[in-house]
Amino acid sequence: MATPDTISVTTPAAASHWPKTALRVTFGLIWLIDAILKWLPGFRAAYMDTIMEQAEGQPGWLQPWFRFWIDLQHPDSAFFAYLVAVVETLIAAALIVGFARKIAYSAAIVFSLLIWSTAEGFGGPYTSGAADIGTAILYALVFAALLTFSYYQGTARYSADAWLERRIGWWHRVAEVGHHHPGAGTGQAVTSLVPVAPNPPRRKTA
Repeated sequence: MATPDTISVTTPAAASHWPKTALRVTFGLIWLIDAILKWLPGFRAAYMDTIMEQAEGQPGWLQPWFRFWIDLQHPDSAFFAYLVAVVETLIAAALIVGFARKIAYSAAIVFSLLIWSTAEGFGGPYTSGAADIGTAILYALVFAALLTFSYYQGTARYSADAWLERRIGWWHRVAEVGHHHPGAGTGQAVTSLVPVAPNPPRRKTA
């Protein structure tokens, strides 16, 4: 209820949530296709060969980095190949349904950078014949953009997070970036009270 020192201001609901949702879901479908390919036997068969090939031609100061990952994964390469497939499947699902967006996007950035720096050999800028910087680094940038959208636009209306936040009080901590606004993502107008400076007393005229 407004008081003499405040006024009631109604902010209309966001005009449209679908562009951000369309970007998220489309990106999720791309990850889903990529994840499906990771479950195929051919990926597991060539997993270690891919990483070892990327290590070839890298400068000496990068060799310890690649040697670490090769030595770590070589004894059980099938496990790590399955792990990559599982992680990519979870990322795809989180994108499509909008689940735990803050944690999912942040973890996906780390995962994408890890793939870029190992299986893609940092995009190959230090090897002869390199023609691009790799795709995983671009994926990381898209996830960073989605985090930025979440910070400025709040809860995604068409997402699992919007449904969960209305039922689980603490869910915004794993879903939202920045400040949480109760009721956000419902598509309804929000009414707030804005303080108003009191009018100065008028002088009496003779």
